[in-house]
Amino acid sequence: MSDGEAAPVAEVAAVPEVAAPKEPLDMNGAVQMVLKKALAHDGLCRGLHESARAIEKGEGQLCILSDDCNQPDYSKLIKALCAEHNVSLISVAENKLLGQWAGLCKIDPSGEARKVVGCACAVITDFGEETEGLAMVQQHLKSQA
Repeated sequence: MSDGEAAPVAEVAAVPEVAAPKEPLDMNGAVQMVLKKALAHDGLCRGLHESARAIEKGEGQLCILSDDCNQPDYSKLIKALCAEHNVSLISVAENKLLGQWAGLCKIDPSGEARKVVGCACAVITDFGEETEGLAMVQQHLKSQA
């Protein structure tokens, strides 16, 4: 090589990133995705007092109620408020699971949820952005009606 010539540079073609195939969403995964987006957009009310207030104000768009609630009056109240104010209602199996989805837990450095607090009811007032989980939840609610 002489002093005036540049060293040859090997051209590398840009390889397009291949998206990993997503596993199909089930209803629980869709509800979890919707809850996370609502929490990020400050549109999530957790607990009886916040949830009842949001439903009565007419701000509630979707209510998620756990099946293993230990107070039957609690479930009756939320179901009646949802029926009175035309708020859609979805049930999940465990209150600890709903609490984790609603952000009532600590996340350790390895990404595992610790100190999960149970949540018997959560109301979404703002869904945030459109996601495939939201579309699935809305389709499920239409099929229920």
